[in-house]
Amino acid sequence: MAALSPFHLAFPVTSLARARAFYGELLGCLEGRSSDEWVDFDFFGHQIVAHLAPGETGDRGTSAVDGHNVPVRHFGVILTMPEWDALADKLRAAETRFVIEPYVRFKGLAGEQATMFFMDSCGNALEFKAFADRAQLFAK
Repeated sequence: MAALSPFHLAFPVTSLARARAFYGELLGCLEGRSSDEWVDFDFFGHQIVAHLAPGETGDRGTSAVDGHNVPVRHFGVILTMPEWDALADKLRAAETRFVIEPYVRFKGLAGEQATMFFMDSCGNALEFKAFADRAQLFAK
């Protein structure tokens, strides 16, 4: 299998200062290029770009998954289990309000995964996952 290529994602924010505080300070993403309208972040090796577009932010739709209402529009990254545990602890310590509290989804089934959902400071939903066995990532 070839090495994964970094993805690029542009998304709306209500405030670049709030985006910098959330992605830069809380999540520890290094900042790249920026302007008065946007800012790049190194999101775990991927490039995300926060664009100032207040009317475009927020999550509206949900989909039922494993007994939870999952925000349809969301993004995130798959971590190792120790990284996921450390992030969950860090977010709890920062008193982050979870949309879906950290838990293990699909226990005992193909694709078993740790997951958590929370909102950034501008109303965008994020999901962070981890698999005890990363080979289960695309298991049916």
